[in-house]
Amino acid sequence: MNSQVKHSPVKTVNPFTNKIEKEFDVMTSDQIAKIIDKADEAFKTWKNTAFSERATIIHKVASIMRERKQELGKLATIEMGKLLAESIYEVELSANIFDYYAENAEKFLADKPLEVKHGEAFLSYEPIGVLLSVQPWNFPYYQITRSAASNLMAGNTMLLKHASNVPQCAQIMEDIFKGAGLPNGVYTNLFIPGKLVSELVSNSKIKGVTLTGSKPAGASITAAAGASVKKSTLELGGSDPFVVLEDADVQEAVNVAVAGRMWNAGQVCVSPKRVIVPASMYNEFLEKTKEAFAKLVVGDPMDAATNVAPLSSEQAAVDVQKQIQKAATQGAKVLLGGKRVAREGAFVEPTLITEITPEVDAYFEEIFGPVFMLYQYNTIDEAVEIANATEFGLGGSVFGKDTKKAVAVARRIDTGMVYINHVTGIAPELPFGGTKESGYGREQSPAGIYEFVNAKLIRTTSSDKAY
Repeated sequence: MNSQVKHSPVKTVNPFTNKIEKEFDVMTSDQIAKIIDKADEAFKTWKNTAFSERATIIHKVASIMRERKQELGKLATIEMGKLLAESIYEVELSANIFDYYAENAEKFLADKPLEVKHGEAFLSYEPIGVLLSVQPWNFPYYQITRSAASNLMAGNTMLLKHASNVPQCAQIMEDIFKGAGLPNGVYTNLFIPGKLVSELVSNSKIKGVTLTGSKPAGASITAAAGASVKKSTLELGGSDPFVVLEDADVQEAVNVAVAGRMWNAGQVCVSPKRVIVPASMYNEFLEKTKEAFAKLVVGDPMDAATNVAPLSSEQAAVDVQKQIQKAATQGAKVLLGGKRVAREGAFVEPTLITEITPEVDAYFEEIFGPVFMLYQYNTIDEAVEIANATEFGLGGSVFGKDTKKAVAVARRIDTGMVYINHVTGIAPELPFGGTKESGYGREQSPAGIYEFVNAKLIRTTSSDKAY
């Protein structure tokens, strides 16, 4: 980082009011250098800390989060606008993930014996060092947790570069780690602009990088990591299909799809963005969707009666409305919504779009907002073709009573995750990650802890019987 360049402060702008709540100064190059050095030094001790000691601290992190869930939830709602109930749920989910790895990391990373003809062989799983975690704003605690819980328990140390619009959530997590007893340098929050992240990746003391964000950000990070021969994992968004089969309960499918799409005001990578229904039930599904939309309440995210919150920022709202307008210009039908809500704040009306063809950019793109896109199909082959007609491959859903048939359809969808009769969900024990241009690598589950460890082979045998 060039210490002579003056960077704008990192700000909290409440998307419900579009007012600045708090500002933080960007760290200097000298500060960053000292933080990286400290993380590298801390790794030398942390990697040799017993699993039981690490687990005690990480369990304490989970406990503190549960105790302070109202405070933490309110802070997330102020910073990025989601419903307070959604924010509190996110805190609870994050606590569960910390507990999961605190309870299971030692078992997951135990030496793994290998079958050999002579002597003995096993894999020893060892931490690799300082990791850089680059995370987005839409789940400010959960995104931190997905990378931190597994990697801290594995013995790595971490630097967090969070989204610039959630600085208070970023800082309070570092405070919680320290309050739980995590040694200085093991986990540190960085206040820097995103454009400086690639420069950090090239630092020789940073051994790996994990990013959740946009495709351009992912391309930049992987280029920097590749140039230094460093491991990376990416989650770059999705345009999840929600395929409804002929035998599905229409009302149930509508309820699940609409609720799933409006979750976090549509700002969820695994939201059901493209709902694909049989032509035979299309009219019924459409009418019931309109009825569900009529019950949506847009408003104050702190109000329990609200079920559609503002978007994360004024710019996000502007961008989503532009995508809606472009879809209409290209021939899609905007049946409901599509406009800004006539009130202050970063609101976009819940929007229902139909007749989306391959000539419409939205057929392939991700719209990160409360936009429900409805498609129809005549054959399962056509449904699968629509489902796979995107560069993304993160999650997806298949809805139908015959689960055997639903699973058969799920196998044909090119994504990292498919849920039957449910929107793509989240649980500590289930892997999260995608394929195609949604990225690579997995978080959560046993798989999440192996991404940034060295699976070292250790072999014992005699000189005359090596194999």
